[in-house]
This record gives sequence, structure tokens and C-alpha cells, in this order.
Amino acid sequence: MYRKLLIAIDPEDDGEGKRAIEAAMELLADDGELHLASAYSPGGGGFFPHVTGEAPGEKEAEVRDTLDLLVRKYLPLNRNANLHVVAGSAGEKLVGLAGQLRADLMILVSRGCSGYWPLRRATVEYVSVNAPCRVLVLPSLEKAGPQAADEEGD
Repeated sequence: MYRKLLIAIDPEDDGEGKRAIEAAMELLADDGELHLASAYSPGGGGFFPHVTGEAPGEKEAEVRDTLDLLVRKYLPLNRNANLHVVAGSAGEKLVGLAGQLRADLMILVSRGCSGYWPLRRATVEYVSVNAPCRVLVLPSLEKAGPQAADEEGD
């Protein structure tokens, strides 16, 4: 069992959050700490005020609200989670956060390389190589196949 577990979550994918939280509950010690993290690109709004778009503060709040919703939906009532929203390169920020927290394990869900998010594979590889802790990479539900989807419905 792990004492400090960090889950890296894409806030756009509810299924990914559910899958990662369920895996974490199986691996986390009863008195362990659970941390959910998501990284976002701050974009141009904060650096170029004349460019329209969401300001970094608004984007951070939106991501935090999504993480909070995932916790309320999928985390057992007797468990708590610390939420972390970081701006910048996902791989670098997640590795840095794992070091700051002194995490024992980081969980990620990988979609591999796809046209939808081509940088995803690079992020998973970067974290796997550079993290200061063990890394568990779960396959996405699409990659896991029909059997995994059937199990999710049980």
C-alpha cells in the first residue's frame, strides 16, 4: 500500500478520472494521502491582455471545479483528496509536484498517440522517465477493450 499517491487527470475526460480514482483506492493505505492534479496551458490571456480568451485565473478555477466534481462523484465518502492545478508543461509540472509532495506513486491514464491529443504520449513518457517516484500508467478505456467497458458497467 502507498502512503502518498498522486493522480494526474485530464479534466476533459470524466472516464479517465473515474478509472484513476478507482485504481488509487485499491492502492492507497487507509491513512494515506490522495492528491489529484491537472496541468493546463495558461495560453495568451495572462501575458497578452489584448488577446481575447480565458484568463489564467479563470482557467485554473474551471479546472479546479472539474477536479472537485470528480472527487465528489467517484471518491468514497470516507476519503479526502488534495487538489492541485498547475499551469505550464504538463510533464514538467507533474514531475515537480510529485517531488514536492514526496509522492510514493503517480497514476496516469494513457491514450497513447492519437490525433485527438498528440502530445499526450510525450507527457506520459516524460513523466515515466523523470518522476521521482513509481509511475503506474493505466490504459484508456478505449484501449482496454470491451471487457474493461463491461466491468465498468458492473
